[in-house]
Amino acid sequence: MRILIDIGHPAHVHLFKHFAWQMQKNGHEIFFTVRDKEHELYLLSAYGFKYKSFGKHLKSKIGKIIGLLRFNIKMLATALSFKPDIFLSHGSFYAAQVAWLLRKPHISMEDTGNMEQVILYRPFTSVILTPITLEKNLGSKQIRLRTYHELAYLNPKYFKKSPNILKLLNINSGDIYCVIRLVSWNATHDIGKNGLRENEAIEIVDYLSSKMRVFISSEQKLPLDLEKFKLELSPNVIHDVLAFSSLVISEGATLAAEAGFLGVPTIYINSQETCNNQELEKIGCVFSFKNGNGVIKKAMEIINGETIKKVVEVNSSNLVNDKIDLTLFMVWFVENYPQSFHTMKENPEYQDNFKTMTT
Repeated sequence: MRILIDIGHPAHVHLFKHFAWQMQKNGHEIFFTVRDKEHELYLLSAYGFKYKSFGKHLKSKIGKIIGLLRFNIKMLATALSFKPDIFLSHGSFYAAQVAWLLRKPHISMEDTGNMEQVILYRPFTSVILTPITLEKNLGSKQIRLRTYHELAYLNPKYFKKSPNILKLLNINSGDIYCVIRLVSWNATHDIGKNGLRENEAIEIVDYLSSKMRVFISSEQKLPLDLEKFKLELSPNVIHDVLAFSSLVISEGATLAAEAGFLGVPTIYINSQETCNNQELEKIGCVFSFKNGNGVIKKAMEIINGETIKKVVEVNSSNLVNDKIDLTLFMVWFVENYPQSFHTMKENPEYQDNFKTMTT
C-alpha cells in the first residue's frame, strides 16, 4: 500500500511517526507532504522520512487564499507522481480535496473541531477520527476513539524521557526550570483569539527567572528583553525538555496538552478552549487563562505547592492509563480500510482490542 501523509504542524509529525515506522515495517510505502512553517522539515529529516516540501507557509489572509490554490496544485502533482492508495492527515483540506479529485480515500484525524477548517475538508473526506472528548458532531463520517492524539507518541510505550537533556540545558540534577511557549497567532484557528501581551510575557518571565531557569520556545521573534531565554535545542527533543520541567506556561494548545499528559503542572493561556485541555483541567493537570491576569499567582501556587505536583503526576498517569493505543489502531484501520470503517460503525467497542495498560 502507498500512503501519502500531509503535515500542517510539527505535532502532526509526532502524531504519525510511529504509525509510519510500523507501516514501513509492514511493507508499505510512506511519503509525506509539508509546508515549511516551523520545524516540520527538520523533524521529517531527523526521523528519516521521505517528503516533499511545498514551500513556505503563507501567513496573511490573502496568502492563505492563494495558498489554497497553489498548494492544491502542488499536492495534485505530487500525488500523480507518488500514486497513493490512501491519503492521511490531521484535517488537511489539501490532502482531502486532491484525494477526492483522484477518487482515493482520505482519512482525517481531528481533535480541535475548528469548523473553519472542517468545512473545507469534510465534504472531500472519507473518515474523521476524533477523540471521544471532542463533543462536536461532525456527521456520519466521524468515529470517536477513547484516546488522545498526543498518546500516539507520549504513551509510555513509545516515549521514554532521557536525562541527557539536562546536560544539554546545562541544568544540574535537582534544579528546577520552566518552559514557556509563545505562538505566532497566524493560524486560521487563531483568528480573533489572543493570549499574552508582550508586557505580560516580560513580567511573567521576570518573576519566574528570579525563582528558576526559564526557557522560551517561540514561533515569533522575541523582544530583546526575552531573547536571552530562547530555547536553542533541536526541536526533536522538546518532549524531553517538557518531561523534566517543573512548570510549563503555553499559549499553544498542543504543547500545553503534551505537558499535561507528561505529568507537568501546566498553565494554558489562550482565549480558545480545546477538548483535551478542558479534560486535563478537570483533573487538575492544566490551568486555563484567557490572558495574563492571574498567571503569576497561579505559578507561585504551583512552585510552592508539592501537593499540586503530586496530583498532576497521579492524575495524568491515570488519564493515560487504559486508553487505546492510537498508533496500533491506526495501523489496523488503514490496513483494513474500508472494512475497518464499517467494523467501527457497527461495533465501536471493537477499539478495545487496541487497549494497552501503561502501568
